[in-house]
Amino acid sequence: MEPRDLSSHSPYVPGRGVEEVARDLGIDPGNLIKLSSNENPHGASPDAIEAIRAHAEGIHVYPKAAHTDLIARLAEKWDVSTAQVWVSPGADGSIDYLSRAMLDPGDRILVSDPGFAYYAMSARYHHGEVNTYPLTRADGFAQTADGVLESYDGERMIYVTSPHNPSGSVMSLAEVRALTEAVDPETLVVVDEAYGEFADGESAVSLLAERDNVAVLRTFSKAYGLAGLRIGYAVVPEAWGDAYARVNTPFAASELACRAALAALDDTEHVERSVETARWARGYITAELDAPTFESAGNFVLARVGDATAVTEAAQPEGVIIRDCTSFGLPGCVRISTGTRDETRQAVETLNEVFADLKLGAHA
Repeated sequence: MEPRDLSSHSPYVPGRGVEEVARDLGIDPGNLIKLSSNENPHGASPDAIEAIRAHAEGIHVYPKAAHTDLIARLAEKWDVSTAQVWVSPGADGSIDYLSRAMLDPGDRILVSDPGFAYYAMSARYHHGEVNTYPLTRADGFAQTADGVLESYDGERMIYVTSPHNPSGSVMSLAEVRALTEAVDPETLVVVDEAYGEFADGESAVSLLAERDNVAVLRTFSKAYGLAGLRIGYAVVPEAWGDAYARVNTPFAASELACRAALAALDDTEHVERSVETARWARGYITAELDAPTFESAGNFVLARVGDATAVTEAAQPEGVIIRDCTSFGLPGCVRISTGTRDETRQAVETLNEVFADLKLGAHA
């Protein structure tokens, strides 16, 4: 017996973890700086950690009240109705919910190339098809409505990632609005704002007051530091009120994840500190790294190094884990997450030494 034909499905390739690298190289995990997965170097909000401890004894109960409370809090935050908030296990879960709600077999989606692999993966899981629009190094991965529309052919869904992963470029609110106005009425524009807290500018959630063909993805994994709990959400048009109950995996967002997210939302000091550190580190990497970089609004910087695999492999024994972007279709680039000030300074110094040893970097 075999599963269905999965030959068109490509596995997601995550950044390497500390334990994995330490085990492979036989070194102390404490000597490694991990800047490969865009995680929060300050960790989770202390309030979120306390909420987990406070509710740990209640994990035998399904997360009905916590789930409802989180939806209400997010609706208040964004000034939308509770029917417009779809809480999910990570933003990936919201991508699946949108695929379930939108795609009939054979329907097509349009995604950026390069871009986040899971948009296409989710569509294919739901028997959809995938087309792409290009973002290019030549213009700094600029994102415009016209750039997307050049490849648009009536797809059911279009994904825009702003800030974009792995480049860090953004699509302005005006450009998102122009895109939603230009596409067919039955095309949904999904704006993934997983890194939205780190960027300037207004969220595309504001468009929901005037448009019914846009949805926005958000996550607690980045600025809020809850990546290990897998908690995120989508904000969708109000007319979709009853769709969530029909596509939602029952109790998928856990009790502890919902409680931690509720606490994290109120710890504005932790988020502000995380954002400030990320913006400082972006500037430091751009100024001090001996390799050309692209302007970024995320908590990471994309650098052109010539041979990404050689650089990432050489950096690991020296104590720095960064992301080889070959899996994104960018074999000449690495993505460097923003760390604490000390981590960022040490990582840049180490990478510059690696570039010098490999004779790569400055002219890549």
